[in-house]
Amino acid sequence: MSTPSPADSGAAIDADLPIRVTALYRFTPFPDPEAVRGPLALACCSQGVKGTLLLAHEGINGTIAGTDEAIDRVLAHIRALPGCADLDVRESRALTMPFHRMKVRIKREIVTMGQPDIDPLADVGHYVAPADWNALIDRPDTILIDTRNDYEVAIGTFQGAIDPETRTFRDFPDWFRARRDELLANGRAAPKIAMFCTGGIRCEKATAFVKAEGLDEVYHLKGGILAYLEQIPEEQSRWEGECFVFDQRVAVGHGMTLGTHELCHACMHPIRPEDRASPLYAEGVSCPACHADRTDEQRAGYAERHRQTKLAMARGAEHVGSTHPPKRG
Repeated sequence: MSTPSPADSGAAIDADLPIRVTALYRFTPFPDPEAVRGPLALACCSQGVKGTLLLAHEGINGTIAGTDEAIDRVLAHIRALPGCADLDVRESRALTMPFHRMKVRIKREIVTMGQPDIDPLADVGHYVAPADWNALIDRPDTILIDTRNDYEVAIGTFQGAIDPETRTFRDFPDWFRARRDELLANGRAAPKIAMFCTGGIRCEKATAFVKAEGLDEVYHLKGGILAYLEQIPEEQSRWEGECFVFDQRVAVGHGMTLGTHELCHACMHPIRPEDRASPLYAEGVSCPACHADRTDEQRAGYAERHRQTKLAMARGAEHVGSTHPPKRG
């Protein structure tokens, strides 16, 4: 499915747009996530809310969308769960529903890092409000690290940020350990490590991990990139490009306006307008980034899936094989 066109982006900041998109997370102990899942799924589905929520013993994470009244009711349900009264929430609006269905899933981690001894509830980095972020990252003794995955960094990041070029968040610990000595070189005996991610959740674990590695001057952007783009005027911004989001909007810019990227539904990575002009691009089938990595047989399968999805959309239904944005992690 294509995202709304850039021509719609002027409406993307309109507070009167009907759909409220809410990204949320909270690290809190859930001894029995399965007991939480059923009532939460019912609360969402009964209100027509769609999206994905992940539950684990360590808490809750996800993004949902619906009407204001529906989202208020679901958030009230979540905030009533143990330890969730201070739920971390980032909100924006959309012209149309950015999700196909509602999923509430049980996972080992609500954001997968693969470091079972890291506990964000025990020790994390210092939170930095968006209004104070520029002053921190402008300091010469600050090392700025983007904790997101390579396809996210490719469409936008902060000026001067280090790109770990990780394919998944699981790769971050090994990358940091391999680069630690290099990062701390150049006479910086006690540098400030500043990290950021989309909405803040990955940095909860990333900063806890770096602190466990023995560094104390560790900071992260509170509310993530989304909070920064929402609160900081573009003329004062250190952000360059767009921010990838995990729904059918694909990317947003300053002021949370709709971005220019779409998804390649073959490799599920964001593609630019110029990519869509390439002879290697075919909607739902391939893009310049993945064309060489797919066989003719695979592309034929993608083409049939895309055809069936279009037919289902014309009937007002969702094709069971339709594609969705990549998962956070």
